[in-house]
Amino acid sequence: MDTNRLSKQIENILNSQVTKEADAAQIYLSYGCWADSKGYGGIANYFFRHAGEERDHMMKVMQYIMERGGEVKITAIKAPPKNPTNLQECFEKTFKHEVDNTTAIYEIVNLAHEEKDWATYNFAQWFVKEQIEEEKLVMDLLDKLKIAGGPKASDESLFNLDNYLGKAPDDAPLARDASMDKPE
Repeated sequence: MDTNRLSKQIENILNSQVTKEADAAQIYLSYGCWADSKGYGGIANYFFRHAGEERDHMMKVMQYIMERGGEVKITAIKAPPKNPTNLQECFEKTFKHEVDNTTAIYEIVNLAHEEKDWATYNFAQWFVKEQIEEEKLVMDLLDKLKIAGGPKASDESLFNLDNYLGKAPDDAPLARDASMDKPE
């Protein structure tokens, strides 16, 4: 008896997301190694933690496919992009990557809605919320770097930013959780 509750299109797009999450983990590992080689241990720590988070996302999608009776297909991932030339470029590339991932999540949501696959639609909502948080985290990094002086930031500012990121929380306050008592 066939127990697969996923259409072929949904199974394919979810398997594609498994690969995207694995790719994201590799990119973050690469950026973490680059940051460490430049002496930014705190920033490296930030990227290494987020590499693990991306692998957790990959596992969530894999587990969901299996729970719905589908078949997970592990495919090769491409090499990470070349190293950034500075922190500004690193954070900008990170933001672009997160926006691209958000677009991929929206494609899953749209397909699930189109197919009236409410289980997958519901499952994907967790990722929609997660992407809001991921984008905000990187926007906050870009803002902090801008305040520090952007590409012309002083060594002291970069030292402080590096220390901050080594200890920063891995989640961001979201507007959906704001209130008058706790605006952030």
